Amino acid sequence: MARRRRGHEEEHENLERWLVSYADFITLLFAFFVVMYAISSVNEGKYRVLSDSLVSAFRNVQVVGAGQMNIVTPPNASIKQIVVKQDPQTAARRQAQRDKMRNVAQDIFRALAPLVRQGKVRLVETDKGVTIEIADSVLFSPGQAQLEPTSAQALRMVGEVLAPTEFPIVVEGHTDNVPIRTALYPSNWELSAVRATTVLRLFADAGVSPQRLTAIGYGEHRPVEGNDTQEGRARNRRVSILIESAIPAEPEVPPPAAPPSAPVSGDGVTPSPAAASAVGAALDGGAGSGGR
Repeated sequence: MARRRRGHEEEHENLERWLVSYADFITLLFAFFVVMYAISSVNEGKYRVLSDSLVSAFRNVQVVGAGQMNIVTPPNASIKQIVVKQDPQTAARRQAQRDKMRNVAQDIFRALAPLVRQGKVRLVETDKGVTIEIADSVLFSPGQAQLEPTSAQALRMVGEVLAPTEFPIVVEGHTDNVPIRTALYPSNWELSAVRATTVLRLFADAGVSPQRLTAIGYGEHRPVEGNDTQEGRARNRRVSILIESAIPAEPEVPPPAAPPSAPVSGDGVTPSPAAASAVGAALDGGAGSGGR
């Protein structure tokens, strides 16, 4: 009777022991899910800061070579605008000089009145000065660099208008893209250069100071119209007389130089210091957040 009771007590102890392990397992499982929930809770504000920092740091990565990258400053980065104050006296002198150049150009137009009526002369005003374009058909025979008698007389009058002025004069020769191969002119380079020099020598004979004269031959490489039509080729065959401004134009202020790019080799990318600090601050702030 005593043996049966003892066996019954031992059997009762064995049946209740698993409850302890089960309770421990449930407790650990509950703690696990609590930790998982805490980790999954994200602070939206700090997450957005981190996301924006990463985008600004890596969206302008440019591949410059095999296995190398450069971090480029974003185009919307803040750049201080440099304002150059213009001297009122210099501005007045520049305006007076430009007015004088226009008057000289008008005098040249009057000297070339017959050609102007034929539409063979054009006036172009740029920052460098005033350019007078003359079609070569009224100046030279095809493939030649000797001035026609009537055009030589008109250009001599132009030289007399330019002689008393102080502006630098640049004579430019231009051709179309039709090739030329002669003993005198192996290419359009030589033809355009000799034509510009011919006009320059005539200006010098008319009294223009040689120190103010420059001749340039561009060949067919500075067209103003397409060379696929006869009208375009005729428009490109021209002699340009540039009356340069004696006062240089207002210099353009270049934008501030961008910070040096960070070269990266392999698969890694090195963000700029500003982006790296922003990412670090976002990570430091997000590490301590446990809820919304």
